[in-house]
Order: sequence, then C-alpha cells, then structure tokens
Amino acid sequence: MDRRNFLTSSLTASALSVAGAAATASAQSPSIASKSASEYYDFRRYQLASGPGTKLTDEYFAGALIPALHRLGIGPVGAFSVYFGPDTPAYYLLLPSTKLETLVTADLELVNDPVFMKAAAPFWDAPAAAPPYLRIESTLLRAFQGYPKLTVPASATKKETRIYHLRQYISPTNMDHMRKVAMFHHGEFGIFAKAGADNVFYADALIGPRLPSLTYMLSFPDVAALEAAWAKFSADPDWKKLSTDPQFKLDPPTVSNVNSLVLRPLAYSEV
Repeated sequence: MDRRNFLTSSLTASALSVAGAAATASAQSPSIASKSASEYYDFRRYQLASGPGTKLTDEYFAGALIPALHRLGIGPVGAFSVYFGPDTPAYYLLLPSTKLETLVTADLELVNDPVFMKAAAPFWDAPAAAPPYLRIESTLLRAFQGYPKLTVPASATKKETRIYHLRQYISPTNMDHMRKVAMFHHGEFGIFAKAGADNVFYADALIGPRLPSLTYMLSFPDVAALEAAWAKFSADPDWKKLSTDPQFKLDPPTVSNVNSLVLRPLAYSEV
C-alpha cells in the first residue's frame, strides 16, 4: 500500500470510529451532543508600544471589553502578556464561544452597548498620533472534536508564577495537518497530562496566517514545572511508541514550522 492510501485509510478508520461513538452517545442521550459541541476561539494579538498605552490597554480590557464580552455570552476570557517570545510588549486575548456568529460579530455588537462605549472611550477615542496599540491580529480557531472545550486550570487563580505555553504547528500540506491532528487523538492529550501539563485547549485554525495549522495551549505552575514536564513528555514510552507509529512517522514530517511562546496571565485573566 502506498503512502497516501495507507494514510487515508488509517485516518478514515479513525474518523469512522469517532463518528460511530458520537452517534451512539447521541442516540442514548440527545443532550450529550449539545454538551459536546466544539467551541470556537477568536485568538487576538495586540502589538503594543512601551509607554502609557500598556496601562490604557489594561484598563480597557479589565473595565470595558471583558465585561461587555460577558454580556454577549463570550467567556471565560483569557488575557496574557508575553513572558518569552518576540516583539514585546504584546498582549493576547482568548475569546471562546460555542456560537460562531456571536464570536465573529462581537466587535459590531459592542457599539450597541452604551455601558461598554462609555467605559471604552479612552481607548477607542485615543488620538491617532498616540494610539494605544500598533496593530491587532486575529485568528479564528475551532476546538478539536476530541477536546471540544477549553479547560481552566484548577490553580489558575494563583497567577504569581503560573505560565502558559502556546504552540502553533504549521504543516506543509493539508494531509500532513490531518495526520498531526490524528496523533493528538491517538494519545497525545493523555501523554501531556501524565507529564504534568494542564491541557487548556487544542484547536484547528480556520482563518488566519500560515495555514494549515493547529494551535494548543498548556499551563504549568511555573517555568521549572514546564521544563520538567517537557522532559518527562519526551521520555514517556507512550510518546516514543506514538511518534514511531508507521501511520505517523512518514517523510516528509507532518510539521514544517513551530511557533512557541511562553505567556503570563494578566491580573484580570479568567483562564
């Protein structure tokens, strides 16, 4: 069997297995299907400039934007600054919703919220000569069906040292992207958990730069825990077995580029 037929048949078998289980569960309990509906994420990057704009952005996020997003049914909202990574200062916002239209029209709806408009005025009405940000970039993500909703770490309220590892895998082809996603469904979620990582979310990029790609976020109590967990992950026998499985270990590799950032939660982050 050639490479393409082997991969296609393997992924098809996996998809049919997952679909069959979902259909059975839905038939037994119709509420299960709605509860397992995958979330969508608007993942935003705000490129800032050092100076007063950072404080203004903090006040805008905490006092205007996040409360207004709650009124639209969007949340919990993750808010992060870059701890290790390029182009600092930069803030990231993670906006989750099971309703795609609500998510993608949120900015249009905000102008109809008088409470928001009043609170947002200093940020929205900042002079063009001194904007609070340099640019905003947004990527639309859809959670993996095998991991349909984000998980807030149990100790997320302890923000002093907690960090979040954001990773984006860019694949050379759509088939390679499907193969990499399949690896997560064949055990990678659990291997991360065994290594000591808190799984936050796993998602495919629907709209954004550098497609096809997937993005996931892990959380750790501190930097030392991150380093220890990755060492444990790499040495895990289940990972070694999975990464050498013939249906995944094919040339060229499934991932051509990896973007990796370590983020810190801002004081008002809800994730």
